[in-house]
This record gives sequence, C-alpha cells and structure tokens, in this order.
Amino acid sequence: MIEINHLNLAFGEGEKRNQVLDDVNISVKAGEIYGLVGESGSGKTTVLKCLAGLFTHWDGELAIDGKPLEKRITQERCRRVQMVFQDPYGSLHPRHTIGDILEEPLQIHGFKERDRRIHALLDKVGLNRAFRDRYPHQLSGGQRQRVAIARALILEPQVLLLDEPTSALDVSVQAEILNLLAELQRESNLTYLMVTHDLGVIAHLCQKVAVMQYGKILESLTVDALVAGQAKTDYTRMLVNASQQYSREMAREVAVY
Repeated sequence: MIEINHLNLAFGEGEKRNQVLDDVNISVKAGEIYGLVGESGSGKTTVLKCLAGLFTHWDGELAIDGKPLEKRITQERCRRVQMVFQDPYGSLHPRHTIGDILEEPLQIHGFKERDRRIHALLDKVGLNRAFRDRYPHQLSGGQRQRVAIARALILEPQVLLLDEPTSALDVSVQAEILNLLAELQRESNLTYLMVTHDLGVIAHLCQKVAVMQYGKILESLTVDALVAGQAKTDYTRMLVNASQQYSREMAREVAVY
C-alpha cells in the first residue's frame, strides 16, 4: 500500500546543506500497521511529511496503492492519505467549532449528507453530537485528539500517517487513543504508518517496525522479532534496553551513540 524507494531530502545549499533523509526504503502492506522509531531528529516525521505532501523537494519514488505520488498536494492525494499530528491543540483551528472543522473537508471535496457523516464519525471516535458546537479549547487533550482522528478519517482515506499521536496526552488517556486507533483500523482495514519514540506503543499496535538514525533506516523487522530480542544492530538493542529500564548511564549512552 505504501512504497517508499530511495527517498532523499536535504535542506540548504553548499556548505549549509543538511541531508535529512538518506536513501530511505520502506514497504507497508495494505491493512498493516508499520512503526517508525528512532531518536529525535532521525527523520521519522520528515518521512511522513513527504508522504503527506508537506515537503515537495524530495528525490526518489513515493507511491500509495501502486499510484505514484506527485510533488504537490492534490485532492486525490488528500482523499487517499491523511495525517494525525502530534499536538491535537495546535493542529485544530481555535476559532472553528468541531462541526466546522469536520465539515470543511467535506465541502471542499463535494461530499453530500455532510451532517450524517459528521455525526456518524463523532460516534465512531467516542464523542457525542453535542461536541459539534464546541471549540477546541473546551475539550480535553484526549477529546481533541479524537477530533483530529475524526478529521483525518472524514474523507475515508486508505492510509493514516500518525505522528506520535499519544505523546502530548496524559498517560491515562494514551491507552484509550491507542485502543481507538486499533479498533478503527480493524473496522476499515486502514493502513497506518506510525512515528513514535515509545517502543511500548510499537509493541502494542504495530506488526512491523523500522529503526531510523541520522536519516537512514538501520534495520526493519517484525515486532515479534523485536520483542524476542532479535534486533541486528547495536543501536536498536540499545533502544530496547533503554525502554525497559532507565538509568543515568543508559541515558547518556543513548544520547551520544
């Protein structure tokens, strides 16, 4: 469903040129939940932004369901691929009601029966119809993320790009959102590409994972292999160890690796 071949991206020119992505290759099957993990600055979110059309000066090949992606945002692309951002408050317009936020993409793409679609999707993400008249600041962090998920699903895409969708939430709410994402994926056979720092989230939700560092894919493996300790690189094993136990020595080791 998602094919990324020899993806390269750089910012700046000459001596200031910074290679952000270096020959990234990822293949995600239809209906699969695929995780991207690595330290901050490793290029994980940048991969998602290339797929979403937020970065357009990349080199390589990107395709969704066998159809190559152009280096621009089109309505067809928005229908097939949607993104859920890390910060649910920052990604929702503060002066628009929840109803307006959900109705706008339906208007742009010419959907009919907009009220029915909005109410059905609010129900699906666990929010009643009264939320339609509220503003983002009137919602909790978990409720805002549910709205962000509903907005991403309103156009019935095949692929969701998830940029650390639970990291800005309280621990007590994170499990609810992860369970909601898992349920929505099963119901609609969606394909997820998910960025996270948390290997616990990977183990809970994903089937496969790619480990990134300095803009490169170090290795790709199944989550079962990761949990079983079958990682091939020292860096991946270090991430697993760091997620299982915290110490000052381990934190320093990961920081300078």
